[in-house]
Amino acid sequence: MGKSFQIDLDSNDLGQLLDGLRVRADAWRKTAEYLEQGHVAGDSFVCEECSDSQEAKSITLHYEKIISRIEQQVQKQGG
Repeated sequence: MGKSFQIDLDSNDLGQLLDGLRVRADAWRKTAEYLEQGHVAGDSFVCEECSDSQEAKSITLHYEKIISRIEQQVQKQGG
């Protein structure tokens, strides 16, 4: 694991940050689905560039881990 940082954001900025991370996680999730099934149900999307669905799934999990860590820290602070 790399160096840790403490970042101070107001709740609106934090909400925007989490929203952006969720959008990225969803893009990677849809990319994995597309690479496995050849299509994505529902809305359109831009396929992310990667080697295969496993890489896309790994990146999705990484984004989800970041989101979870931020949410846990917010919860600890009574947010």
